[in-house]
Amino acid sequence: MTKNKNYYAILMAGGVGSRFWPVSTEMFPKQFHDMLGTGETLIQKTFSRLSKLIPEENIFILTNEKYNDLVFEQLPGVTKRQVVLEPAMRNTAPCILYASLKIQKENPDAIMIVAPSDHWIENEDAFTQNVQQAFDFCETNDALMTLGIQPTFPNTGYGYIEFDKDDDNAIKNVNQFREKPDYETAKTFLSQGNFLWNAGVFMWSVTSVVKAFQNKQECLYQLFEKGIDVYNTDFEDDFVRDNYGKAENISIDYAIMEKSNNVFVLPATFDWNDLGTWGSLYDKIDAGKKDNAIINARTLVEDASGNMIRTQSNKIVVVEGLNDYIIVDKDEVLLIFPKEKEQDIKQIRQKVKEAFGDKYI
Repeated sequence: MTKNKNYYAILMAGGVGSRFWPVSTEMFPKQFHDMLGTGETLIQKTFSRLSKLIPEENIFILTNEKYNDLVFEQLPGVTKRQVVLEPAMRNTAPCILYASLKIQKENPDAIMIVAPSDHWIENEDAFTQNVQQAFDFCETNDALMTLGIQPTFPNTGYGYIEFDKDDDNAIKNVNQFREKPDYETAKTFLSQGNFLWNAGVFMWSVTSVVKAFQNKQECLYQLFEKGIDVYNTDFEDDFVRDNYGKAENISIDYAIMEKSNNVFVLPATFDWNDLGTWGSLYDKIDAGKKDNAIINARTLVEDASGNMIRTQSNKIVVVEGLNDYIIVDKDEVLLIFPKEKEQDIKQIRQKVKEAFGDKYI
């Protein structure tokens, strides 16, 4: 199949994934792990999914410079041109603007998707169809688009997108973005029927997104626009190293999406999981023995259910009398932690760092 040479992707792969500690660490974060035991890491799976529609050479990987070697190890077919390195962590807006200006200089007709590298999508054909539908819209409209996920329960861990109830089109006008709600508010969102989970997947023409930055983030735009002459040249690295750290630490949602009036959402037709926590991983694995989700382990379980059990080398794990726990063994760290408190793993990781040093986080 011939792919459209104007189609591009920005694959976001710079996060640390601290809630997946101790498997995900600062030097080897979750997107570079085979979290579900499928034989492919999350970044490999995402790259493969995007390449169904987008020419492989037009998929740019945005990541921190310390993950440069990991990218080339896991995606050996990509070139140096495709790997966009951040010398400092500055959230999603600066790196998306930087990559967009590089792409615009290379191809001013580009239509692009921004996609995280750590999401799990089972129906990849439906994903491809949704992205194609969004691309078709963005080719003929000045639009900032996002994919919204149909909520299946009142989740308090996601932001929500409220769309126009009276809009009968497949692609909806966005009324507003809503922050992560409490449980009662989330139940209200679901009952209203015009709220979707914000998956952080965006589509637009390079012209539309650069114009949005010009209008809504003038200082940020001016900072990166100064490098136009050197982007895609041998002098780019020096400019970025000198200037990237000056960028405001701001997300793409706050920077342009929530401030713009040309924002649209397409309700997605595929199953989605952001794999943000051990609990979300538990939900995606076929929980066999007494509802225990098991990866890379041989288990003997008695009077134990609802546990997430993961080792790294087919270790024998015996569990009795333990319910709804996260049990993860990696190198010198063994984590045994209640699933209901999984949001606290980020803090526990910090305590381990203070007590035992950086080596373990």
